[in-house]
Amino acid sequence: MKQTCLHDHHVALGALMQPFGGFDMPIQYSSIIDEHNAVRHHCGVFDVSHMGEVIVTGPDAERFVNHIFTNDISSIPAGKVMYGMMCYPDGGTIDDTCICRISDNEFFLTINAANIDKDNAWIGDNAKGFDIHIDYASDRYGQLAIQGPESEQVVETVLGIPCHSLNFYECLPDPLGEGTGVEKLISRTGYTGEDGFEIYGSPEYIISCWEKLMAAHVTPCGLGCRDTLRFEVGLPLYGDELSEKISPVMAGLSIFVKFDKPEFIGKEALLKQKTEGVSERLRGIELDAHAVPRHGYTVLKDGKPVGTVTTGYRLISVDKSCAVALVDSALKLGDRVEIQIRKKTFPGTIVKKKFYDKHYKK
Repeated sequence: MKQTCLHDHHVALGALMQPFGGFDMPIQYSSIIDEHNAVRHHCGVFDVSHMGEVIVTGPDAERFVNHIFTNDISSIPAGKVMYGMMCYPDGGTIDDTCICRISDNEFFLTINAANIDKDNAWIGDNAKGFDIHIDYASDRYGQLAIQGPESEQVVETVLGIPCHSLNFYECLPDPLGEGTGVEKLISRTGYTGEDGFEIYGSPEYIISCWEKLMAAHVTPCGLGCRDTLRFEVGLPLYGDELSEKISPVMAGLSIFVKFDKPEFIGKEALLKQKTEGVSERLRGIELDAHAVPRHGYTVLKDGKPVGTVTTGYRLISVDKSCAVALVDSALKLGDRVEIQIRKKTFPGTIVKKKFYDKHYKK
């Protein structure tokens, strides 16, 4: 089991530790509800050092990234961040990723912890014929996510990093002006639906940032509330709402697939799905009762199975029980369904996948 650079700090704080993505990670410190509310209303900090980093440089860097990425990286200037997916030729999702454009010929990719080895191999396998250098840099970086409406003030006053000029989905390498390139990087991004920042740096730097944040009484947050926060605002989790069997089109994420690009891996399959339709797609479900739907539970329509829950919770920010499920694509908004929870079925309504509004600083 791998550990992040902050593992001993989590243990010292009494965090509940559990395996996630091959790492021993903090799930909660005080309670998921308290940590969730800290991010929604104030500020919280997450150790996300388990995430992977890949840096692509060279004359063909832009062309290569666009080849493996569904979105169009050529459409953004240096200093911007773009979200999208990497897909197999059949349209299945290898991973979803945020890519920071550092310069004309340098790109900084963040990948999911559980997918690091798979992604690295796939990126390398598809690099033949491109004049690029690939730096698999995960072991050199730690990462913090500082999230919530007070995050800008915390980053500037506690960490001394100027960030107020960054807009949503913008990044700044070398934010302290040390002349060290992407050894340190900050982006106005996150996975909570709130304003926030993600800070990348050496393990030593990330530890020093964490210690300053703890001394300033910023709430440490575990992966438990990271999941409740992202779920409420409709953000997907790889392995649940995206997978080798769930394409971006099936997930309702076609906005991040640029079919007008000349080519990218998976384009033909995804274009076929988009034009001809898919047999299953992700939908939101709001239950009538105070039941808690979970991953893997069966969705029924008139007593017949029509799908499976990918994620479900009793929401914290709003008083509802909701799920996202991969269901028969014939089901439409407003349709009535049931979710089987143990031996009982609970009725609900098909709704949009976003149950709470995002509060980004645009």
